[in-house]
Amino acid sequence: METTSDVGEKAMRSLLAAILLAGQGLALAAFSASAPAAAAERPRLAPVPALDEPETGRNATAYFAGGCFWGVEGVFSHVKGVKRVLSGYGGGPPEMRVTYDRVGTGRTGYAEAVRVIYDPAEVSYGTLLRIFFSVIADPTTLDRQGPDHGTQYRSALFPQSEAQARTAQAYIAQLDESGLWDAPVVTRTEAVRRFQPAETYHQDFMRKNPDHPYIRRWDAPKLAAFKALLPALYKPAASP
Repeated sequence: METTSDVGEKAMRSLLAAILLAGQGLALAAFSASAPAAAAERPRLAPVPALDEPETGRNATAYFAGGCFWGVEGVFSHVKGVKRVLSGYGGGPPEMRVTYDRVGTGRTGYAEAVRVIYDPAEVSYGTLLRIFFSVIADPTTLDRQGPDHGTQYRSALFPQSEAQARTAQAYIAQLDESGLWDAPVVTRTEAVRRFQPAETYHQDFMRKNPDHPYIRRWDAPKLAAFKALLPALYKPAASP
């Protein structure tokens, strides 16, 4: 299900330029220019999924890993049809109990991840994938997103059904063939195995801490790009 039409690279550049010209404090160019060691993930309008298998019911669950979970949660919480987003850790051994510091060692197998609960009648899994790859994660950087390095910052999808798995695998192949990026897509589909909610202070971090230096530098531009590139999918009030 897609509620906004696809546009080309030229239109994407125009939309991003509009953000800058409007004088928003989130200026994407300024943020990119100020990072000597690493560049922010550049927004790219990913194509509409060619395969987007429907899901039934009033609630569906999806899991995503795409670098620091603050920004992943922050963007998905503004998607129409999303009811709740929770930051946590996924992809590691089910018997292991972890903490933020332990996951941060990169030796647990867990990744910073988010759980997204959504209404499939309002937003499809394929549309969530499109948002993820357009503005949240660079799928070509192995075990790295922006300034963060290690397996705990890998980009990964954790399908919860055969329908989600088919949609995810088909979309990764579609993106790899699209030529949208200069390098191969390395995002993997994995079993979430176990998802453990993160500590309370990590939840809803972006909304509660808009002036945090990391949020302003790395995550606020993602939300601004989402609002500009896919406005029909954006809702002003964040989900809890």
